Parts: sequence; C-alpha cells; structure tokens
Amino acid sequence: MIGLFAVTDAGRRAAAELAARWREDAVVAEGPIGSALRRLWPQLDAAVLFLATGAAVRLVGPMLRDKQTDPGVVCVDEARHFAVALAGGHAGGANALAEQVADVLGCQPVVTTATDSTGSTPLDEIVELLEATVEGDLASCGVAILDGAPVRLVNPHGFALPALPDNVSADTESPQWTIVVDDRRPHEADPDNTLRLIPRTLVVGIGSASDIPRTAVTDTLARLDGEHGLDPRAIRAFATVDLKAAERGILDAVQDMGFWNSPDGDELPLRHYPAQELAEVRVPHPSEVVRAEVGTPSVAEAAALRAAGELGGGAETELVADKIKGDNVTVAAARIRPRGRLAIVGLGPGAQEERTPRADAELRRASVVVGLDQYIEQVRHLLRPGTEIRASGLGSEEARAADAVSLARCGRAVALIGSGDAGVYAMASPALEQAGDDIEVVGVAGVTSALATSSLLGAPLGHDHALISLSDLHTPWEVIERRVRAAAEGDLVVCFYNPRSAGRHWHLGRALEVLGEHRPARTPVGAVRQAGRDGQRVWWAPIDEFDPAEVDMLTTVVVGSSHTTVSAGRMVTPRGYRWMSTDGG
Repeated sequence: MIGLFAVTDAGRRAAAELAARWREDAVVAEGPIGSALRRLWPQLDAAVLFLATGAAVRLVGPMLRDKQTDPGVVCVDEARHFAVALAGGHAGGANALAEQVADVLGCQPVVTTATDSTGSTPLDEIVELLEATVEGDLASCGVAILDGAPVRLVNPHGFALPALPDNVSADTESPQWTIVVDDRRPHEADPDNTLRLIPRTLVVGIGSASDIPRTAVTDTLARLDGEHGLDPRAIRAFATVDLKAAERGILDAVQDMGFWNSPDGDELPLRHYPAQELAEVRVPHPSEVVRAEVGTPSVAEAAALRAAGELGGGAETELVADKIKGDNVTVAAARIRPRGRLAIVGLGPGAQEERTPRADAELRRASVVVGLDQYIEQVRHLLRPGTEIRASGLGSEEARAADAVSLARCGRAVALIGSGDAGVYAMASPALEQAGDDIEVVGVAGVTSALATSSLLGAPLGHDHALISLSDLHTPWEVIERRVRAAAEGDLVVCFYNPRSAGRHWHLGRALEVLGEHRPARTPVGAVRQAGRDGQRVWWAPIDEFDPAEVDMLTTVVVGSSHTTVSAGRMVTPRGYRWMSTDGG
C-alpha cells in the first residue's frame, strides 16, 4: 500500500492524480497529516508526502528504524517541480517510486543513492577497465561497498584500480564481501559472498603436428587449468606460427574456447607469426627437432610471449605455463603483467563546461590525483570516495611530475592535472621525460587557454598562428626572441602564454616590439584574463597602444597578423597561410 499525505489544496490535487493512476494500491490519508502518517506507517509499503523536505524529515524521522524494512518515502514540493527519494532508496523502493511519481506529475525525479544516481558502482567501472569476466553477485557486492560494509580486496597481481572507498581494503577483517581480481582459479573453495573478477591477461601459444584433431588440442588446453590453475576465462588471445594458422584442429579448438569462455561468447583471436620472427624469442625449452620441422626452436612458448608483448604495448610479460606436451600438441601460456597508469589530464582554462568528458572520466578512474592546489579544488567534486589527493603550490611542476611518475611505477592509477597551455607545458614535458615502458601513459587533451581566448576574442586563430611561451624558466630568452621574430617574419598570428611573471615583466613588451617591426600599427592585440572563470576580463587595442603592464601570469595574449581586423568588436583573421606552432620548451 502506498500512502499519499497532503496538507494543501495543491498537494491534495496531486495526490488525487496519483491515486487515480495507482487505484487500489494507493490510499489518500484523511485528517491531520502527522497522526495519519503514524497510524498508517506499520501498514505502508511506501509513502508520498506533499511537503517541504524539512517538514517531511521531521515527520518520518522518528519512525525510521531499518533501511531494509522501512517503507520508501518520496517527498514532492508544493510547486510539483521535484519528486525526491527521501528514505528507503534501495530496499524500500523509493528510487523507483520517485521515477513513477515524476512520470505522473510531470516533475523531476531526484535520486541521491550512489548506484541509482550514477547508474553504476565502482565495480562496474573496474569490470569495464579490465574487460573482466564476473563470477558472483556484482550488484549486491556493489551495494555493500556503497553502504559502507567491510569488504576485502584481493589483488595479487597489482592491477591499477580506480579509487575505492575506505571500507574496501586488503587488510579488512571479518569482511561481509571479498573481491578477488585474479586470472587464476582459487586453490580452495571461496568463502561466502565472494566476487571474482577475471581480467583477460593470458595469451596461449599452440603448436601441433599436421591434421591434428580438435579434441587433442582442447584436451591439452584444458591442462592449463587443471595443472597450472589458469582460468580459461582470462584468455585474451591465442597464437601460433604462420604454418599452423589454417590448421583445422587448432581453429576449431580456439573457436570452442571462445564460445565457452570469452565474456560475450565471441571467438578469440588467433595470432600467427613467421617462423624466423618466433626464432628470435628467448624461451626456456627450445627444441632443435622443432627448428628442423618449422624453422623455429619453439612455437607454443615463443608465440605466447610474442603475442603477449604485442598486445601488452610495452608491458612486462612472463611465461606462466611452460610448454605442455599433449598428443602431437604443445601449448604454453604467457601473462601480460599489469602496469601502473599515468593519465596527463588537461582541465582547460577553468570553466566546467570547457572541461572535456574524457577528462572527467580519467579523474573518476584515478586512485591518486596530483596537481596544483587550485586545480585540485576545481575538480574535487568529481573524485570518487577514497581518492588520494596530492596537492601542492606554485613552482613545483617538476616535483609534481616526478611524484606522479613514481606513484604510477608503484602500480597506482594516477591523474596528473594541468590547466590550459601552461599546464600542459609545465606538467606533461617533465612527466614524459621520466616515464618509461614500465608504466602506461595516456594523454587527455583539454581546451587550451589559446582556444578559450580565441573564442572570446572572436576568431583570431582562424587559420595561421604560432603558439609561443614567453617564460625563460627552461629556455633562454634569446631562443624565445628568435622564435617570435620568425613568427613575425612569417606574418603569423601569435598567441603568447606565460606572457608575464615574477622577474620577467619586460618580455611581453619586447615581443610586441619585434612583432610591431613587421606589421602595421593598427594590428589588433587581444587579451583575456581568467578565461571562463570568475574575474574574466576581455580587451584589445592596436599594437602601438596595447599596454603590457595590464597583463599578468593569468592572461593569454593574441597578436594579429597584418591581415587581422576587428569587426563588431571581434578579432578576425582570414584564412590562407601555412600553420606553425612552437613553445618555449
């Protein structure tokens, strides 16, 4: 039974609409709302209160006992703008009820429990990132995490996972749930409430005689599980030598394995390599007999390692099942070792609408976020519970980059954040100089300050332009001035970032002098301070009137070419020249 409680005429009209839709499932309470609610509460499956949320909380609060048994409570405001799932979101059905109320009354449902407001739990993202097969009740385990229940995490290979709440830990005692991320079968029966996530880390090499039957191959493949404890659901691909790429028994066995063990029942790929290429792979059990037959001393082991290295994109690989000899068949398995992950994320000039969805996704994926303190504050609301935040002040770019790389090398999923052109210049360069193949590095472009500035000024970068940093922190001023002069002689629009900072007040003035030697005095110079943020200022002036003293380190400056004009207060550059880009690094 759904109880409908209202005190105003508007609330009673809305309650009547719901009662007409739900009929015998609904009852419209009569009399004073407080006493009616207390009287009907033990019989209710759900309640809809046409009250302000504060009044609704005060009424139902004393009666709430247990979220597993309390009725779901939805609150609708007087203007019928929102249907708020107030209590009993999951077990009480308030989340679904809010959707139903909103559908009938034409208002907006408001759901704040994590699984329903985001559509997923942290586990859903882990499954997607690892392309993992799930064994166990993913939804129930996810709800337990969100409810704060103690959950043990078993991650023996050290996958770089997104942030998880503090109640999820490898050291959790007496867990309600256990999450195991592994490509191996358990040695003993799992405890109750165990969720196994099986990532696709294994590559299986196969060698055989000619005209081998399918059963001989499948029987030998089964020994990877039976003798080595490797979960067949973790197989990502198979591999062999070119000479065996069309061997019917191998093809049929691979098809069978894919049907029964791949996440979607799809056929797993069979990669094949020339014998001379496999002959270069170092293996523990080379055979001269095999070399004489196919031109390489190893097929199964070499093919597994070769394909794993290719699929891993530079990740470390290891042979986890040496050559297994079957009936004229050999198989072996290699593992692609997980790596730490470093995402270098450009946040854009600052406004939320100018941050890309990819940047938001990387921030949610990270277990550690490293960046300038003011940039951290811009995105703190996007971070998952449990995310480690490492914020620092101005002047620590190299230290932040080194910290991020070091954390990634420890197997963490790290987001190193910067803002605009200066952020990319200051953060990405030192990070990439230190990073190696032992970590996965991805770049996430943001809207640069140059683009944000250009859009606010009009279209000064419409075609031909150069992007130049005026900071001589890492580049001698003589080199920077040569670049400015080259852009001036090429009649390119020039965008300056880092135009002025402590101890470098004269750089912009000198750069404008150089450009002014090659373009008319009417050439417009535009500037934007704090693009997309509080305190934004946009202005322009002819090059011979522009005052560099108005510019600070938060400003980006655009100097037009000899063809740039101002139309309706907006800078415009015609198309038709070659593009050149450089920076102060």
